[in-house]
Order: sequence, then structure tokens, then C-alpha cells
Amino acid sequence: MKRLGNVLFSMAAPSLIVVAIWGFLQREGSDQLQALPALVVGIGLIISGAFGRSNRRRKLLDAIRRKDQDFV
Repeated sequence: MKRLGNVLFSMAAPSLIVVAIWGFLQREGSDQLQALPALVVGIGLIISGAFGRSNRRRKLLDAIRRKDQDFV
């Protein structure tokens, strides 16, 4: 069950972007602006996730390097 939850969370931001684009294309005039917040949030979630993964990987590499220096 936990794996299914992880898959659903990983698909949430891309699906939010798709829904926002679809809503943008379905509306006309000034109503199109209502789809922009969902688009911005979806893009923000993807960028935040990328920075978070990069930060965790960097911390893990630093910990491995420190551990290797302790053994030398």
C-alpha cells in the first residue's frame, strides 16, 4: 500500500500541470487566468522536489566522504 501512495504522490504534480493546461485551453478570455495558480503550483512542486533530491544526494556523498576519511 505504501508503494501505491508513493506513486500517487509522484504523479500529483505532473497531473496538476496537465489539468491546469487543459483548463487554460478550455476557457476563454480573462477566465484563463484561473488556471495559472494550479500551473505555478505544479511547476513549483517539481522544482522543489528536484532541489530536495539534489540536496539529499549531496549530503549523502559528504557523509560517505567523511566516513572514508575516518578509516584512512
